[in-house]
Amino acid sequence: MRFEFQALLFSLALLVLVLATPCLGSFGKSENNVKSAVFLSPKMELGPGSVSNKIYFDFDFPKGHIAIKSFDAEVVDEAGNSVPLHETYLHHWVVLKYHKLKNVTHKRAGEKSGYAVRNHGLCQGEVLGQTFGLGSETRGTSTHVPDPFGIESGNPEDIPEGYEEKWMANIHAIDTRGVEDKKGCTECRCSLYNTTKDESGKPLSPDYIGGLLCCSDSAQCKVKEGFKGTKRSVYLKYTVKWIDWDNFVVPVKIYIFDVTDTVKKSDNSKGTNPVHHCKVEYQVDPCSTGHKDRNGCVHVNKANIPLQNGGYVVYGVAHQHSGGIGSALYGQDGRAICSSVPTYGNGTKAGNEADYIVGMSTCYPKPGSVKIADGETLTLVSNYSSNKQHTGVMGLFYILVAEQLPQQNFRNSFLSSVVPYIRTIFY
Repeated sequence: MRFEFQALLFSLALLVLVLATPCLGSFGKSENNVKSAVFLSPKMELGPGSVSNKIYFDFDFPKGHIAIKSFDAEVVDEAGNSVPLHETYLHHWVVLKYHKLKNVTHKRAGEKSGYAVRNHGLCQGEVLGQTFGLGSETRGTSTHVPDPFGIESGNPEDIPEGYEEKWMANIHAIDTRGVEDKKGCTECRCSLYNTTKDESGKPLSPDYIGGLLCCSDSAQCKVKEGFKGTKRSVYLKYTVKWIDWDNFVVPVKIYIFDVTDTVKKSDNSKGTNPVHHCKVEYQVDPCSTGHKDRNGCVHVNKANIPLQNGGYVVYGVAHQHSGGIGSALYGQDGRAICSSVPTYGNGTKAGNEADYIVGMSTCYPKPGSVKIADGETLTLVSNYSSNKQHTGVMGLFYILVAEQLPQQNFRNSFLSSVVPYIRTIFY
């Protein structure tokens, strides 16, 4: 009798599933289901040559159990006008979630009031743990997550008891009005900031000539003698689109790879868990002066990065700074997973600023066409022009990975809900 019930149960579930599967497309979210909201970050006050690099907690964000479909941003002034990169350079912005204790007034010894919830990326600690993030390319880079996929937020099951989900942001902006060397300021060259120590007061290494350590919050880049300029307030204006979460949304994992990652085996007995060390930024030295007057010189940086849990790639994009000429992610067999190249502006208006990266191309593979196997070692390649020196550059690659295809996700969700229901009919 037990066997007959299990057979009947399976047959009923299979029948309903077969009947429902052809209609799967009808459950997809249409544009009418997409919600959208526009927010402004806290005010950033900048004078000529000044830097703002602050972390903002309790960042405004949509509430509820949702699937995020896009996150777009740009710098605007107090009147809401777009600010061009040649006036305020957006070095980067990153947004990530964290869990915070509710109604905290006094903490017990050793108790944390909150902790960051990082992505599935592989860098150590909280390095590159953000959910979203771009730089100067933000206006011209698509962040849309294709249907039926979504980045999950606000799932009550993922929030520990006594905590609430919040969002935080780091926004790094550099005002380059009236500075002696705009490119030097945006590349954070230490000599222009008269910086010899990091924020903790530790002396910088003699070979560290530019990068994040030299353009920290409140740093000042050298302004032309006699230049007069006033402070002004700017904001990060960001638009979030989302849909309500349901069983027809396929969740994706976020991975951010860094070309500076030096991967080593762990010291445990099996030695199978890799240890990652991501430096985030690096330096591009100029090629030889005898190399065709330095025209056509390319600096290539590579990293081999193992990925323990694979899946299907549904989106990919690289992040590079000025001088970047493209980046690509390859599988262990050499197949191309995603290639992302920059677009440089050729004008003066916001979104088309000459000589700045104003967009990065993105990858949207057909679902199921690009799969990364469990344990596969990926190769990340980042290319920069080396006809002149570049400091503080980055070679990051951001991908969204689904562990299941839409049909698989639907079947699993459907079976998990229909089987208990059918059981109630017979018991």
